[in-house]
Amino acid sequence: MVTSDRGLCGAFNTNILRQAVEFLEEQTRQGKQVSVSLAGRKSMDFFRRRNWKIRQQWGGVFDRLSFEHALDIGQNIVSQYHEGTFDQLYVVYNEFKSVMQQQVIVEKLLPIESVQEPGGREKPATAGGYLYEPDENELLATLLPKHFEIQTYRVLLESAAAEQAARMTAMDGATRNAGELIKKVTLFYNKTRQAAITKELMDIVGGAEALK
Repeated sequence: MVTSDRGLCGAFNTNILRQAVEFLEEQTRQGKQVSVSLAGRKSMDFFRRRNWKIRQQWGGVFDRLSFEHALDIGQNIVSQYHEGTFDQLYVVYNEFKSVMQQQVIVEKLLPIESVQEPGGREKPATAGGYLYEPDENELLATLLPKHFEIQTYRVLLESAAAEQAARMTAMDGATRNAGELIKKVTLFYNKTRQAAITKELMDIVGGAEALK
């Protein structure tokens, strides 16, 4: 699960956490054992107070996001996958659509699904043979972890872009609301001041009339 490290970004984190909890509860109802890996302090704070098992967590990823973070996370997860710690991996994150729109995605990353054609049929193997140097198994053992690391970096970048867009939208809305509040307070202040001045003038006029 990928959330932000900081707040002030509207419903960015709330939407992810809600979707994640729904997914976890659905998997639990199906009799599956689930645990969570967390990237981002907001998800860490949220699940620290819940009963879900936390397998690993990374905080401060988005302070200075780089490919090294993806390597650290990707290598850790692939290592645990090879050890049989879990048999399926889903990632929940916000995908960047536009400045005004971010979409929560639940995506299966492990095991890697077979390539399918647009109609949903599995793509047939290409006719003919290929020579691999080194052999095919060694190539896959090297390339598949790198593929997962790239996918991890893609998810982190999508989340980082969506976070900044959500924060910009939230701060723009907050600025407009603050501007409207300032106008209302200024109007209320001017009315109150005018009423006080009018009352003082009436008191002065009334006192002058009484002296006559």
